[in-house]
Amino acid sequence: MGGYTSSSVGNTTTGKALLQVLNDLNRYYLYPVDQEKLLRGAINGAVGSLDDQFTYYTEPSNNEIDQQNLSGQFYGIGIQLISANADGTGGKVDNVFKGGAAAASGVQIGDVFVKVGDKNVVTAKLDDIVKQVRGEKGTPVTVTFARDGKPYTVRMERQPVNIVSVEETVLPGNIGYIALNTFYNDKASEQFRAAVADMKKKNVKALILDLRDNGGGLLSAGIDVADQFLQSGPIVSLRERGGKPQVYGKATRQSSDYTGKLVVLVNKNSASASEVVSGALQDTKRATIIGEQTFGKGVAQVPIELPDGGKIAIVNSAWITPLGREIHKKGITPDLVVRDTRYTVPLNFIGSGAEPGTRLNLTVEGKPVTVTADKDGKFTYTGEIRRPVHSTTQGEAVVNVNNDAILKKALETLN
Repeated sequence: MGGYTSSSVGNTTTGKALLQVLNDLNRYYLYPVDQEKLLRGAINGAVGSLDDQFTYYTEPSNNEIDQQNLSGQFYGIGIQLISANADGTGGKVDNVFKGGAAAASGVQIGDVFVKVGDKNVVTAKLDDIVKQVRGEKGTPVTVTFARDGKPYTVRMERQPVNIVSVEETVLPGNIGYIALNTFYNDKASEQFRAAVADMKKKNVKALILDLRDNGGGLLSAGIDVADQFLQSGPIVSLRERGGKPQVYGKATRQSSDYTGKLVVLVNKNSASASEVVSGALQDTKRATIIGEQTFGKGVAQVPIELPDGGKIAIVNSAWITPLGREIHKKGITPDLVVRDTRYTVPLNFIGSGAEPGTRLNLTVEGKPVTVTADKDGKFTYTGEIRRPVHSTTQGEAVVNVNNDAILKKALETLN
């Protein structure tokens, strides 16, 4: 069968079963049924049956955040957030941008979200915290943070926040460095072009393009980035179901192109559009790829806006490099394989045998740590993962060659 319509879904035994289950839940279930949640559960069930992590449904409230991120601008307090807890919940300030409301209020990196307004968010989902902090231009938001365990409360006014996805600097030896953090930003191409122009203006002798931890985004942005280093030929082809590969993006010669020596940095989190760029530059021998085997997302999705304000992303094609490689679930092997040493595996341990509720004072890596035994007498400790430092000035890159083996190899290759 080619598909269902609203009138034909009840013409099959399985379709009838679905409609009966929805009706019977409302008729017999002991507790009140949230109709919206019920139907969205059915949507997620249908999508989940494909067992494809790249075909997914985004609920309306989350889609609103996605669209803000994609547009590259929203109204907020000018911070970057990460999860505060080991299970991915809570919120902690990872960066405070100069000129924002948070910076003016004295918010610091490492501060943990306790409340937004009167709502406790210590164990809330990160996206839920983001939704509460963002809002209409000029509206107030009151946040209670904890710093070193001590709470403080600040009232801030939401201001325009621009998402800058490109960071740049010039390294010793007059080597340019541009990090592109995501392709999921309508302004990514524009920001990247400006950075390349800046590097050319500074007359750098070579350029490093850092695509580590870049999970992709807009395929068109990936094509545009690759095109700034290529003068002709295909960049990527797409193969739809049952069809032959069709060239989707071609390089064109432009005066703004960078034609000097080029190195691209990747790691296991470089995916999708990042792999389009690195695959094209590797196949054409335009750049040396250095780092770890990439993630291996070699498929493109078609995004479809839904009547409820949500969105479904459906995998509809595989992308293919200029030399005909399909890298889905394989990834791209760098020309020079180097492990990413910027992150360390945090010290962690689990113990048992203590009395339930006992507070144990330990010394870990020379610092005092207190853990509490649970009802079974077990206790655990997980250290923090070391994260790369980012500048509080958007667009400015901060690098540390001493603990970055991939970057170090790139500099050795170029010098």
